[in-house]
Amino acid sequence: MVEIRKDDSLSNVAEYSVSEISLALKRTVEDAFGHVRVRGEISGFRGAHSSGHCYFSLKDDRSRIEAVIWKGTFARLRVPPQEGLEVVATGRLTTFPGSSKYQIVIESLEPAGAGALMALVEERKRRLAAEGLFAENRKKPLPFMPHVIGVITSPTGAVIRDIIHRITDRFPVHVIVWPVRVQGETTGAEVAAAITGFNALQRGGTIPRPDLIIVARGGGSLEDLWGFNDEVVVRAAAASAVPLISAVGHETDWTLIDFAADRRAPTPTGAAEMAVPVKADLEANLARLSARLKGAVSRCLERRRQEMRSLSRALPSPDQLFAMPRRRFDEAAGRLGRALETSTQRKRLHFSGIRLSIATLDRRIAQASRDATQCGERLPALYQSLVRHRRTRLDRDAARVNPRVALQRITVLSERLKAAVGRKDRAVLLRLERSRIAYEQSARLAETLSYKSILERGFALVRDADDRPLKRASDVKAGEALRLQFADDSVGAIATGKSSGGSRKSAPTREPGKQGTLF
Repeated sequence: MVEIRKDDSLSNVAEYSVSEISLALKRTVEDAFGHVRVRGEISGFRGAHSSGHCYFSLKDDRSRIEAVIWKGTFARLRVPPQEGLEVVATGRLTTFPGSSKYQIVIESLEPAGAGALMALVEERKRRLAAEGLFAENRKKPLPFMPHVIGVITSPTGAVIRDIIHRITDRFPVHVIVWPVRVQGETTGAEVAAAITGFNALQRGGTIPRPDLIIVARGGGSLEDLWGFNDEVVVRAAAASAVPLISAVGHETDWTLIDFAADRRAPTPTGAAEMAVPVKADLEANLARLSARLKGAVSRCLERRRQEMRSLSRALPSPDQLFAMPRRRFDEAAGRLGRALETSTQRKRLHFSGIRLSIATLDRRIAQASRDATQCGERLPALYQSLVRHRRTRLDRDAARVNPRVALQRITVLSERLKAAVGRKDRAVLLRLERSRIAYEQSARLAETLSYKSILERGFALVRDADDRPLKRASDVKAGEALRLQFADDSVGAIATGKSSGGSRKSAPTREPGKQGTLF
């Protein structure tokens, strides 16, 4: 048996439940370590959880502490966590009562030291280069003389003043400044948004789209220039349709945007010099080229003038050109009269020797008849020879024709003929159907517009003896024969005169088609 002493149950130590002691420890830890900076190596990082939160550990050579980054904080981190990366985490310590563990809730994360930053930059550089973002074949040439230049930098620093001053000295153009923070956690997002915004502008809009973009910042440490190593900035620079110059830091400073940009300037002032030429040099060059052009034109004209004079001296004069033709013309004119007289005498002798008589005509007619008879006798033989020749050619052509090819050709033509006949029948039926519909519509319209529908409502149409309709009472003469057209039939009537306006007398009922009297 166990002996229970009375003084053991009357202890003064307070009793706590597990939840109470866990909450008390949680408040103590959070009050004492509300804001801490912890340096360590990331361990056990496997990416964001399905909920968007990140769970991993920070460790050194002797200890380990659990760490958590909530979803909203993870999206704002400038440096994303990576396995094995040594970082300085800023946050607050708390406990997790469900498992009696303490952890740090990270609010910001940054690499620990320049060595870690350089390692991170090199790793990111290798990964982006493998995607082809730094390839030389995708870099665009800079415009020789841009009309609008967009500058992405801080509006209050000396960089923008140096750029504007240098552009104004060399070649004044329209400069648009997109203000951004050039240092801090939001630098990468703001610079990427500025590059995308410049590319989204429309040409000819209220704010013109720049022909060239300059991303500029003064010199600084690796930490100061860290925003220009951000992956989102590199991707925005690589995707820019507008040529882009990177002028971040001094000549010895290199960032990842320098590799993705189309050109890299050693300084912001150097970027301005790359962007525009020197106006005075252009004017001097233009004047020199203009003088050379004028001299070349003058020399060319003088050379052509000399060649023209030389050629003109070699050409004969007009008198020399027309001397031989004029002489030949005179000789021909002198011979023309004598030749005409000789020709006339020769023709006269020829006609005087010809004697026309009836006997001569009979002989010529008889000769022509004999020639026609001989031609008629040779005609059947020629016709038969032609028929034999054509039959021979036909047999030769028939022998060259392949019966199977001819049969296939006939089959194809037959199918085409059947298809055409089928289409013809369908076309005729379709045309008849359309004509029938049009006829029915016209018939209904004619019936609607016909005066017979008015007669159905109790009206009558009055016609004279010539079957012409009468519209007014003044057109009716007394004793005139009329024809009254009703809805069902027409009756004849005789006009007796105008109505006196008295009471109407009922007309006697007449048989259809019979003539009555109009009272």
